[in-house]
Amino acid sequence: MTALGVRPMTVDEFVGWQRASAEAFARHQVAAGTWAEDGALERALEANEATLPAGIATERMLFLRAVVDERPVGHAWVGLDHPRGAVDCAFIYDIEIDEPWRGRGYGRMLLAALEDAVREAGVPSLELNVHGGNATAISLYESAGYAVVTQQMRKTLSTRGRIGGLPPLRAPERAP
Repeated sequence: MTALGVRPMTVDEFVGWQRASAEAFARHQVAAGTWAEDGALERALEANEATLPAGIATERMLFLRAVVDERPVGHAWVGLDHPRGAVDCAFIYDIEIDEPWRGRGYGRMLLAALEDAVREAGVPSLELNVHGGNATAISLYESAGYAVVTQQMRKTLSTRGRIGGLPPLRAPERAP
């Protein structure tokens, strides 16, 4: 297997990546049922802009390209400060190996390179979110020593009739 290298993302790469990243994030949010399809891309672009007010130059953000023989094969975005304020914990916003390069161990190598970069920056832990249906990524993270620290679960409820014969709940009437 050819070794994976990691280098900083260029400004031109960042511009293309940022749009593609927002599109992928919007698709994931819609597929998860978190966002409606209408306006999802705009929401994702606004979220990126709020998180990255100075773009690639936003402080305490790392934007990396994974390369094999100088050919880009993936990317990663890591914030050295956790978005929800977890103490001493960095956050992986985005990590991906491009489709034709998957299944060769490059994802594991890129993850290890991110861990090294975060450790080098003096941050002792690293967290990420992974969509529940992404079994390949979940397996990678578990095998790399990541553990579930929070978990959201959802059940789609039928809107056709009541379950168990209970009457539907009604809001209390307001006194005049």
